[in-house]
Amino acid sequence: MLTKNPLEKYAPINTVCMLILAATSLTAFLVYTKTVLMPFVLAVFIYMVANTSAGFMKQKWQVPYILGLVTCALVFLGLATLAVFFVSSSIETFVNGADIYTEKLNDTLEWALQTAQKYSIKLNAQFIVDTLNKIPVFNMVKSVGGGVVSFLTNLTLISLFVIFIFMGKASSAVDKPTLVGTIQKQISFYLIIKLFVSMLAAFFTWLVLLGVRSELAGMLAILTFILNFIPNLGPFISTMLPMPVLFLQYGLDWHIALALCLLTAIHFVIGNILETKWLGKGMDLDPVVVIACLIYWALVWGIMGALLAVPLTAIAKMVFERYETTKPLANLLAGRLSLK
Repeated sequence: MLTKNPLEKYAPINTVCMLILAATSLTAFLVYTKTVLMPFVLAVFIYMVANTSAGFMKQKWQVPYILGLVTCALVFLGLATLAVFFVSSSIETFVNGADIYTEKLNDTLEWALQTAQKYSIKLNAQFIVDTLNKIPVFNMVKSVGGGVVSFLTNLTLISLFVIFIFMGKASSAVDKPTLVGTIQKQISFYLIIKLFVSMLAAFFTWLVLLGVRSELAGMLAILTFILNFIPNLGPFISTMLPMPVLFLQYGLDWHIALALCLLTAIHFVIGNILETKWLGKGMDLDPVVVIACLIYWALVWGIMGALLAVPLTAIAKMVFERYETTKPLANLLAGRLSLK
């Protein structure tokens, strides 16, 4: 009678320990190679979108594949250049109105102090004034705008890297391994939908902010487009970002209330109705897992990691599904892991 190897009962523990070590090593590798690897990953995603779009144009309109890739690259460069122009002009206009905004801020503060005295609420007026004066509002605006310009400039540089990837693809009909083809199909579909809904959100945000004559309409619209790639948290941040700007311009009046209501409605319709309808189940990731992975990738790669958290996690899930050993991890990411 064959006796069961006593080491077999420790096999699951060994597997878990190996996965923990592998995850730790991978995290250290991602952090250490952030400067080089992050642009490469972004370039790969851009290629996926361009490749899928070029293939669609070839099939639908008989556009040559290479011409389709060139068209996508030119559109990408044009949009990046336009975004840089919008951000730069918005910051210049906002900073030029610094005296007006300071006066309106003082008026609002005076109104708040008078209201507090009316209801017998004691406030240290001098402390509040000193605190507000210490807040570097305009430096913060310049810093955020400079970050956006730097981000978009990096995208332009990354597009040159994408061209080298294009040069290695002579035809869209190149046979791909099953896993690679599946990953490209699902990730490119997700990215194309997210690009479209993000542009919708940015466009309607721009219209709303133009309607209330916000000085940073262009910059805030660009930020809305970028932040919309961050699940759950991004739309909320992009909804609240215009409020301090409008407060500096108009104080506490109907402009803030109108913008807040309209922007909330826009993000609700786009995020909860249109995006849900077009994406269906999306990347088949559990919502709790999405939040956890968002935190993880944000810690590893910063804001860019947060933007790419969903597609990167989806790729990991698709790879895990291919092997019996890691299938439980794939089920965990999809929220299908049973503890029974």
